[in-house]
Amino acid sequence: MSGQPKLWGGRFSEATDKLVEAYTSSIGVDARLLPADVAASIAHARMLGRQRIIPKKDADAIVRGLTEILEEFARGELQLRADLEVVQMNVVARRAEKIGPAAGRLHTARSRNDQVATDFRMYAKSAASVTIEALLDLQSAIIELASANKRVVMPGYTHLQRAQPVLFAHHLLAYVEMFTRDAMRFAFAYDMADEMPLGSGALAGVAHPIDRGAVADELAFSRISENSIDAVSDRDFAADYLYAAALTAVHVSRLAEELVLWSSAEFGFIRLPDAFATGSSIMPQKKNPDVAELTRGRTGRILGALVNMLTTLKGLPLAYNRDLQEDKPALFDAEDTLLAALTVFTAMLPRIEVDAPRARKAAAANYALATDFADYLVRKGLPFREAHEAVGKMVRYAEGKGAELHRLSLDELRRLSPLFAADALRIDVMASLRSRDVPGGTAPKQVARQLRHARKRIEVLAGGKKARSKR
Repeated sequence: MSGQPKLWGGRFSEATDKLVEAYTSSIGVDARLLPADVAASIAHARMLGRQRIIPKKDADAIVRGLTEILEEFARGELQLRADLEVVQMNVVARRAEKIGPAAGRLHTARSRNDQVATDFRMYAKSAASVTIEALLDLQSAIIELASANKRVVMPGYTHLQRAQPVLFAHHLLAYVEMFTRDAMRFAFAYDMADEMPLGSGALAGVAHPIDRGAVADELAFSRISENSIDAVSDRDFAADYLYAAALTAVHVSRLAEELVLWSSAEFGFIRLPDAFATGSSIMPQKKNPDVAELTRGRTGRILGALVNMLTTLKGLPLAYNRDLQEDKPALFDAEDTLLAALTVFTAMLPRIEVDAPRARKAAAANYALATDFADYLVRKGLPFREAHEAVGKMVRYAEGKGAELHRLSLDELRRLSPLFAADALRIDVMASLRSRDVPGGTAPKQVARQLRHARKRIEVLAGGKKARSKR
């Protein structure tokens, strides 16, 4: 049995069993909440003093003690004890050591329930902000790679089969779109966390004349919670972060898969930098895309964290339940895993080398210009379905001859359709690209516009992040 008295031990006749202490302790996980906890406690102490709920001298002593605790933590000198269960109780114990009985006044008008909820929301806001910044950095790296290869042509794919020629930059910019949506989802997660529950007490509010608005302002919350029961039991904001993280991980995983494919001998479109690849213990020739593969594999951890959170929440009656101790490992691990992936991809992408000749050769192969020949016939007045059938026969003819469509002679084209004229011989990869000159298309002029727009959008998103960080 443990001889350490608990702050809630007055009701109990026995000390907590050591097995229970070990089982219920989360100090190995939630230590990272300490800066948020201290900041929230300082704001609460100041408010208690201003409202004359506790003597001002005690409030000042509490603030000084908390500031010293934060400094100890920053220096790595604060010893966190597992027997105190959570980081908040460690701060309580250390505060009592520093300033004596006055430290106990801080818990006036506050429960661990609203305290922990406030700490976690503060952390979630910071996590969302940091993740947005990492996403903006990744988008900038993608744009850098796209800009350096804006004239490179590659095959676009459907069903992993060559479909139509596209610009390499156009393909990369698809990921910028995905990551832009991800950044917006994290901004939403930030906003959902930006509500202060402190002052809700255990679940029913508190019986003291507190100033919740002043505390919210000091802690940079934009609003206070409206319902005390919901405030202490709500973890939707954490699920929102995890949903954004899960979808971001899916998008990074898709990019990782394409890097694996493109760097293979079968595709050969890119060469990964040696510093971001590994070799084989038995095959000297191997250069393995381990960074991409590990990223693809670790996506499951982030998806699992979302399922973990939702499963934890799905059966909880109101208000607080100890199950909610399991909310933090899910978010912390997902955040760490995602940020590591975003950081390594941001460093790797600008160093990728593109094999432009090989990509262009692939773009013209496997009858990738078939749609362009069908469009040609449509411009000559043939309904598209008839044009589709005619070009399908052209493909069958070309396959039998072992030639690409754009290598057929004018006589051969005319035998397949009398609508073909000499200008049909000008159909090639570049003509195909230029013809897609519509907003969102792969024409060089459109892709140049998309690159400019992508850069401006990053500036807008970065501006929104700065605005959120000032709250």
